[in-house]
Amino acid sequence: MRHREHHRTQRTGWLRAAVLGANDGIVSTASLVLGVAAAGAQTQAIVTAGVAGLVAGAMSMAAGEYVSVSSQADTERADLAREKAELAANPEQELAELTAIYVRRGLDQALAAQVATQFMQHDALAAHGRDELGISDTLAARPVQAALASAATFAVGALLPLVMALVLPAPTLIPGIAGSSLLFLALLGYVAARTGGAPVIASVLRVSCWGALAMGLTAGVGALFGVAA
Repeated sequence: MRHREHHRTQRTGWLRAAVLGANDGIVSTASLVLGVAAAGAQTQAIVTAGVAGLVAGAMSMAAGEYVSVSSQADTERADLAREKAELAANPEQELAELTAIYVRRGLDQALAAQVATQFMQHDALAAHGRDELGISDTLAARPVQAALASAATFAVGALLPLVMALVLPAPTLIPGIAGSSLLFLALLGYVAARTGGAPVIASVLRVSCWGALAMGLTAGVGALFGVAA
């Protein structure tokens, strides 16, 4: 009977971008809304600030992820091009290098040389990219995927405190947005941990504590400006 294994490393690229986007969407928009509300603004101004933050934040996340991951992809391509040139110029030296890598990983010299030779004959560049440079199809940089995942999840995350700002009455606006945003963050931490196979409690505490700190500081700044006005 075939043994099926479920690994999650292939999710790391889009999962990182998605969690980052959703977390930033909730935290930044909730903090912005709370800061404006604490300054004494009316509901229309609060929602307008939140919508502006949603649009600006989603575009910023997309641009930032695309530029950052594109730089990583450029570096990977440059390393592979350099490795390809080295393979063409010094195949024997590259074979010895790959053999040494497998020896350090626990194979004896003879078996390491045999494995390295077969990998070199099959796809030398892929073997060196994977085992020497740490570049593989699973973990390769994907700028467009990262940008879209980040922007989309930022928008979804930002919508949550915005909806709460629209439906909550003015007297309960600040505690309602703060409490619901912390709940959304805890849920995000839970989903991210379950999707990536990480410890749930640590993930929930991590996103919730940092979110609470950001919202508290921003609300404090808003309250100071409100008093000053």
